[in-house]
Amino acid sequence: MAAARSPQGTTGTGGSRGHSRTGGPRPVGGAVRSVGRALHRPFTGTARGIRRVTHAHGAGESGLGKLIELHAVNGAGDVMITVALASTVFFSVPTDEARGRVALYLAITMAPFTLLAPVIGPLLDRLPHGRRAAMAGAMSARALLALLLSGAVVTGSLELYPAALGVLVASKAYGVVRSAVVPRLLPPGFSLVKANSRVTLGGLLATGVAAPVGAGLQVLGPRWPLYGAFVIFAAGTFLSFSLPHKVDSAKGEGKALLAADEEHLRGPRPKAGRRPGLRTVGTAVTHALAVNAAQRCLSGFLTFFLAFLLREHPLAGQNAAVSLGIVGVAAGAGNALGTAVGAWLRSRAPELIIVTVVAAVLGTAVTSAVFFSAFFVAVLAAMAGFAQALSKLSLDALIQRDVPEQVRTSAFARSETLLQMAWVVGGAVGIALPLNGVLGLAVAAAIVAAGWLTTVRGLLASARHGAASRPRVV
Repeated sequence: MAAARSPQGTTGTGGSRGHSRTGGPRPVGGAVRSVGRALHRPFTGTARGIRRVTHAHGAGESGLGKLIELHAVNGAGDVMITVALASTVFFSVPTDEARGRVALYLAITMAPFTLLAPVIGPLLDRLPHGRRAAMAGAMSARALLALLLSGAVVTGSLELYPAALGVLVASKAYGVVRSAVVPRLLPPGFSLVKANSRVTLGGLLATGVAAPVGAGLQVLGPRWPLYGAFVIFAAGTFLSFSLPHKVDSAKGEGKALLAADEEHLRGPRPKAGRRPGLRTVGTAVTHALAVNAAQRCLSGFLTFFLAFLLREHPLAGQNAAVSLGIVGVAAGAGNALGTAVGAWLRSRAPELIIVTVVAAVLGTAVTSAVFFSAFFVAVLAAMAGFAQALSKLSLDALIQRDVPEQVRTSAFARSETLLQMAWVVGGAVGIALPLNGVLGLAVAAAIVAAGWLTTVRGLLASARHGAASRPRVV
């Protein structure tokens, strides 16, 4: 018995108490667990912090928080593919050759997109009970296409172009369904502009985190950002099904009313038996779409014009890479700020938001053209990003508010198609224009003026009519 209580006995196979007293396995295991908890805590703590933010103010209960997280995954995956393609198409060759390759890329991918995109809306209109599956399908398609692109970026094969087109179509299909889902997940007291802002801001923050990660993976090789995209989109496929079941339910869905006077409440009435279209909801949506097209055209123009201009003529005292980085950060910061302001605004008049921010970017563009300098180039990039973000959020809110539910998905698909085409037109002008800074910013001002001056009267009239009508459907 004495031997059983001796130190030797405590180290026997049955002496559980001895493990905690003699420096045996229990202290070692406890230390390992403590180290594991210490290493695990930053990740779990970060995840809990993100969950608290995305699920705040009723977003967790309504399901909007889940959609914010899914959109963050979408943004991270898209930026990985963008890093890989930009390195292949733009940065790997001299400026003159890059202009030709970028123009070829736009022509090959965008020409078929103009034919395929109009099909997206009517097809998704037939899936009101399968929205989660549609999002999951868009995610899984991009995961598989990322693997296909991983071979094409190394070999330079023609597979690059159809795979890039597939990624574009799948990305737009996801965006259309996501926009149509937001009204079904609206928390109490949220305006549509605020809800859209929350979702978009989640995507922007994820993009900001994933971009340097993608750049680091690019250093390892052109395949690695695409492998990262595969993992992210695969996770997004499963995350799509975590959205609430009411996303797939048509219960309670009806036609959204136009906030206008009673005489023009729905615009021209469609004939019996015909599906309502964009013309049946008045002018607010069409005017907002036109001015957003001008903003997107400006974005495409600045993207390509400044990219090639700064490669040849960097900002004062900087090299080309730093110059592009400064302008890119300014545009991204402006976009994020615009989205954050949208989340803060409580205004229920999206028309007024569009008129105000586009007037601001028009003034900035004119000033930048007159006083061309590195500072004004960065300011214009930031202001264009800010205005584009708020204008797009307001357009989404108008479509969600004014377009009948049964054609709302088609409306988003058509608007996305028009905006994408406007971006391509602006990019084509930016590629073809001589690399003269003053001339380029004068063209930028003209693009904004064309969109704003032709729509401002209609948007203000729509806002006045909407303010006079009650109740307003939001």
